[in-house]
Amino acid sequence: MNKVLQIVGWLWKPIRVNAAFFVFMFALGYLCTQTEIRLHLKGAKPYELSATELFFDLYALCVILTLIPQKVRVWIRGVIAFILYAVALIDMFCYVHFESTLTPTMLMLFFETTAREAGEFLDSYLGRDIFTSKTGWILLIALLHILWAIFSAWWKKRKKTIGLRLDPQMILVSQAVIGVIAFGLFVYCATECWSNKQAMVRLMTKTNIGEVEHELTKKGCANLYLPINRMVFSLYANHLASQQITYLLTTTEKVQVDSCDFRSPQIVLIIGESYNKHRSQLYGYDKPTTPRQLKRMQDSTLIAFTDVVSPWNLTSYVFKYVFSLYAVGDKGTWTDLPMFPEVFRRAGYHVTFLTNQFLPKASEEVYDFSGGFFLNNSELSRQFFDTRNKRLYPYDDGMLKEYDAREAKRHHRHQLTIFHLMGQHVDYRGRFPVKTRRKFTPADYPDKKLTEKRLQINADYDNATLYNDSIVEEIIRRFEYQDAIVIYMPDHGEECFNTLDYYGRNHSATIDYRLAREEFEIPFWIWASKPYRLAHPYGWAAIKRYRNRPYMIDLLPHTLLYLGGIHTKDYRKEYDVLNSEYNEKRPRILKNSVDYNSLRPKSKTKSEK
Repeated sequence: MNKVLQIVGWLWKPIRVNAAFFVFMFALGYLCTQTEIRLHLKGAKPYELSATELFFDLYALCVILTLIPQKVRVWIRGVIAFILYAVALIDMFCYVHFESTLTPTMLMLFFETTAREAGEFLDSYLGRDIFTSKTGWILLIALLHILWAIFSAWWKKRKKTIGLRLDPQMILVSQAVIGVIAFGLFVYCATECWSNKQAMVRLMTKTNIGEVEHELTKKGCANLYLPINRMVFSLYANHLASQQITYLLTTTEKVQVDSCDFRSPQIVLIIGESYNKHRSQLYGYDKPTTPRQLKRMQDSTLIAFTDVVSPWNLTSYVFKYVFSLYAVGDKGTWTDLPMFPEVFRRAGYHVTFLTNQFLPKASEEVYDFSGGFFLNNSELSRQFFDTRNKRLYPYDDGMLKEYDAREAKRHHRHQLTIFHLMGQHVDYRGRFPVKTRRKFTPADYPDKKLTEKRLQINADYDNATLYNDSIVEEIIRRFEYQDAIVIYMPDHGEECFNTLDYYGRNHSATIDYRLAREEFEIPFWIWASKPYRLAHPYGWAAIKRYRNRPYMIDLLPHTLLYLGGIHTKDYRKEYDVLNSEYNEKRPRILKNSVDYNSLRPKSKTKSEK
């Protein structure tokens, strides 16, 4: 009987021999889960399985520690505790000062910080408030842990002197009972949090940062509920990003430009965000969301292409394909071929990149990290661009001021200018000045059977689209009298109560035509100035002639090379929508899974042609 009690009692031993470690680490973890709530998310709450999963994690860790000899275990336990306290302090410090827990971008910025910058940072942020803010609670738990360790060491010696004795049989029974309870809790916690553990394994076994991002868009994605989880993930994400940076740096060494005749002296690419094609007047929408673009189309200076899709409904994936001369379906990966901005620089163009999204900031989500890591790498950025902005703006009109301050006063004979706008990125009401630029209201949509709140969201999407129209118009005006051509395209579409009571993007849904229509079909147009149309009549005629061709924007770099008159081995005529040899039968694969051409109703295609 005693043998059975001893075996059952072992179930309690992991906590018993690591009692202080278990209690203080539980207190530390629970404090972080309950206080570090995402401030920018309305209605955000602590992870509901915080205590459950924390018990599971600590019990499993204590089981491993128990298998280690006592003399070694003490040191290993101390090192683990030190790491957990240090990471929790860093995580809480970031949360207090930057309203964000540890992120891959934050870690990237840390690695790029010089000793001098680190010193200045510490001088600025380390003060008395480190004790009075939430970080002080972590320091208090650590202090109590140290005091308890000192007391325990004293008590062990004192207990030997006192010579306390307890009934061995009662000890065996008590430990067996507590062991059954502890193990029962462990099993229960395991069943509750197992799906999150599986999600963590999936997340941490992806082979590139794009796959990581896609995993995080799925329903039931991993909840990195502890600071140490976020630290490990941030290290892993940076490791994956650095691998692709290495590949890109190798690719840049192979860039070759044979010649350039600067066919278009001024090329402007405007990249929008989350733009539903069917909410634009250019494509038949009944609300005046794009009056300026519509007027230019009616003046025959703006040509709207009718059959264009994006390969992904994730910004980061789109950027990788749009910037690389690699196309969906090619052998290899997007890092195997050059980025078009570098090809333009090698050809002699001055390349300007002004983005209102892809600048590293401490609170950046993994989505922006995934999309911008290769653009924000200092070495690659120097090779891709002559000019870049260094700050973000609340609204996209800030990009106009940035351009005027940097480029408008110093004209470059041959220039490629890329504007990357926030456009209609969620949330929509934050994409335009509400007090002065809100035109549409819920009353404008009597046909939509939505709640008042959702009607307002719907109206603000149109308000953001109207504001975007004004920004695009201002960009065009800056090139009105130059030999210039302007291309506009968003990265992907967006659902906004068009066919379902839903807005945003559904990343885990099976792609059917309805989904493709809302999230993958995009507006795409080309505007040309009068000097351009006069100087390049054949090019302008090709733009008008080929406006109905089926197109996917992963091929955009090849069209840009044609417009620039850049001759290189990486240019492919069959990928250039303005070339007579363009392959109109090429499959347009969405999310590497389904051909858009097979989804689209044939009658729809004929009507648009």
